[in-house]
Amino acid sequence: MTPGGPIAAPPERGLERRVEELEEAQRATFNILEDFEQEKAHAEEAQRATFNILEDFEEKGKRLEDTQRATFNILEDFQVEKSRLEQMQRATLNILEDLSQEKAAAERVNVELIREVAERTRAEEQIRRLSDDLERRAHELESANREIEAFSYSVSHDLRAPLRAIDGFAQVLLEDYLEKLDEGGQRSLERIRARSQEMGKLIDDLLSLSRLTRAEMHWRGVDLSAMAAGIIEEFRRSEPARSAEVSIQPGMGVRADERLLRVALENLLSNAWKFSGRRDVSRIEVGSQPHEGGTAFFVRDNGAGFDMAYADKLFGAFQRLHSAAEFPGTGIGLATVRRIIHRHGGKVWADGQVDRGATFFFTLSETGGGVADERQGNSAHRG
Repeated sequence: MTPGGPIAAPPERGLERRVEELEEAQRATFNILEDFEQEKAHAEEAQRATFNILEDFEEKGKRLEDTQRATFNILEDFQVEKSRLEQMQRATLNILEDLSQEKAAAERVNVELIREVAERTRAEEQIRRLSDDLERRAHELESANREIEAFSYSVSHDLRAPLRAIDGFAQVLLEDYLEKLDEGGQRSLERIRARSQEMGKLIDDLLSLSRLTRAEMHWRGVDLSAMAAGIIEEFRRSEPARSAEVSIQPGMGVRADERLLRVALENLLSNAWKFSGRRDVSRIEVGSQPHEGGTAFFVRDNGAGFDMAYADKLFGAFQRLHSAAEFPGTGIGLATVRRIIHRHGGKVWADGQVDRGATFFFTLSETGGGVADERQGNSAHRG
């Protein structure tokens, strides 16, 4: 140690300290290096974690983009659904409006139905009353028919006896007292006999007309052409000198009561034969033609005809359009025809001109069933 200064350390101690310091420094460096290695490892781990985070972020970004695209798609679908919903809403409003109108219409219809039901109820009640009244009138008519039938039977017996007596006494006078009677007396007796016989024929015709209402109908197929030909043949035999041209349409078949139809056709042909008797040549035609979806049959002649002003009176009883002096007859024939045709469910009518002939038409039920007789009029008759 120098005077006035520190004492110098021995060189060995200073070297040891330096060595220790270097060792400590080396240990500190090793520690730093170890720490650095650890920090480096931590940094690498952090870097790898960062890379992982970045990778996760990219995946999440992709997922986010997918989610975003899905969201956009959902939004688009939502927009479409919204548009559809709006359309459905408008359609629903339209339906509700239509339903409201339909409801109003239904209410009006309901009111109308209620009114119609009320009217129908009133109508049914009226029909019931009318039905009851009709049934009552039917009973009254049936009772009246029975009374008329009894009256007709009584008349036939009560009138025929005096008529036979008158005719018989007139015949006795003509046979036993002819020489005592002058010409006027003889003519009077002949007129008495003729009138009594005419009255007897009228009574017979009335009874026949009455029986037509009660006769049971027997429906069958009838050859109308053959029937007409047979009737005309009978007329020809009764008047062989008569000049007549008769045309009958062949093949006319009908379904009817043969007996009643023959009576009707005989009356029509008898009229045609009678009223054309003053012609040089009588022309009679029997045929058919379409009528209102069915068939109308007719009997046509070139005889005296009639004024169409009286056409609605032809089928009544008793009154005549021609006098008995012109054309004999009882005035029951066409009334009989109308009753028979009506019982067959048909109708009869006529067309004619004065001195130009007449045509009588009739129809028959297509189903072969008739109806009840209608009330006969008390108007003029052709013969």
